[in-house]
Amino acid sequence: MATSSALFQSKKVGNCELKHRVVLAPLTRLRCDENRVPNALVQEYYEQRTTEGGLIIAEATGVSPSAGIYPGGPGIYNNAHCEGWKKITKAVHDKGGFIFSQLWHAGRATCSSFMPGGALPLAPSAVAIEGPCLFSGKNYGVPHALTVEEIGQVVEEFAQAAKYAVDSGFDGVEIHAANGYVVDQFINTSSNKRTDEYGGSIENRSRFCLEVTKAVVDRVGEDRVAVRLSPWSEFQDMEDATPYETWGYIVDELQQRHPHLAYIHMIEPRDDYGRKTKNDTVNTLDPFRAKWKGPFISAGGYTTHPALATEIADATGNLIAIGRAFLANPDLPHRLEHGLPLNKYDRSTFYTNTAGSFGYTDYPYYQETKA
Repeated sequence: MATSSALFQSKKVGNCELKHRVVLAPLTRLRCDENRVPNALVQEYYEQRTTEGGLIIAEATGVSPSAGIYPGGPGIYNNAHCEGWKKITKAVHDKGGFIFSQLWHAGRATCSSFMPGGALPLAPSAVAIEGPCLFSGKNYGVPHALTVEEIGQVVEEFAQAAKYAVDSGFDGVEIHAANGYVVDQFINTSSNKRTDEYGGSIENRSRFCLEVTKAVVDRVGEDRVAVRLSPWSEFQDMEDATPYETWGYIVDELQQRHPHLAYIHMIEPRDDYGRKTKNDTVNTLDPFRAKWKGPFISAGGYTTHPALATEIADATGNLIAIGRAFLANPDLPHRLEHGLPLNKYDRSTFYTNTAGSFGYTDYPYYQETKA
């Protein structure tokens, strides 16, 4: 029996007239070729998860060679990348879906072995992440602290990547300002120790995020731009002294400067994937929801507790981004709408860039499980 939840009601996001509010969250899968170009297998993966009137946010995609892209990760900074992505955006559109590109720069969350010429990773401050990199097994090194001039170059890289993305047929772009990557590193007090105009106060630590947003908006238009934020990430040593004040300021500024962004995408405090703190029911995104007047996407914890998707959608009107469950169930919106059981995901295949289709495009649709 189909549900009447708001999760399956229409919603306009940017220029996209969505027919439901179940969103494929951006998921790093590392199946591209050695030149960072998405291939036919990547096309199949996204095509499988396309629904009529549904929104896909593509995986974190490097904005430049210096973004520190992991092996098998995609880029969006040259014509070859565009040609690869054009096939994917066409496949999604042919099935009636919509797709945004997630613009990403690792900052310090990478290794010199993934940088051009073995250069140091780039970051707001020379502060290393503790422990080994998930994708190299080597301990993170101390990054190079960006100069003000270099910061401007990275801002321009985001803007140019946005233009490449739109030229590739994406319906919009999401600036990845979450999860401990370069924009988030500027925001958090644990990773930003600068004493110039990009460090110290909340206004200064938010400056880079707002400059990137303005540059991308100026390049492709406000209604094609979105921003992802994570006030309580903890992933990759993220921690901020005043999360409500810090992200409250950012959302206030986005509302004032760019009220017609396609959406804001925020990660719930109960997120059970990247956080060290488990079952956080004390903190809430509600103050940020109250500040932002446009479409709002909530992510985090919905795979573990899928019933929360309808609960939060009904209570807030939010769109709901789901990752691991969507990874393992290409027909997830159909399963959620009709209360059907879900396939279990295999974590060991998440980032295996040599595994091909295994754990990537071989998860069955519900009808196939009943055959």
